[in-house]
Amino acid sequence: DLPAQVQVLTPVGVLDRDKQLGVVRELTDIVPAAAGDPTLAERTWELITESPEGGWGINGDANTGADITALARRELAGK
Repeated sequence: DLPAQVQVLTPVGVLDRDKQLGVVRELTDIVPAAAGDPTLAERTWELITESPEGGWGINGDANTGADITALARRELAGK
C-alpha cells in the first residue's frame, strides 16, 4: 500500500519543536480519518518545510513573515 504524504509549509521559526510534534500527530490522525482507512496512519508521512524570509509569494508579492501576519489578521477581522 502506498503512503500518504503531507507537506506543511510555514515561515521560518513559526513552529517550535512541540508544535512540530503536535502538527505531525494531528495529521497522522486526520489523514486516515479523511481517507476512511485507519491503517493509513502507519503510512502517513509529514514533511515540515520552513520558507525563508521573503519566500512566500502571494498575489505577485514576495512577502515577509510580518506581511503574512498582517494579511492573516486582516482576513480574520473580515477586512
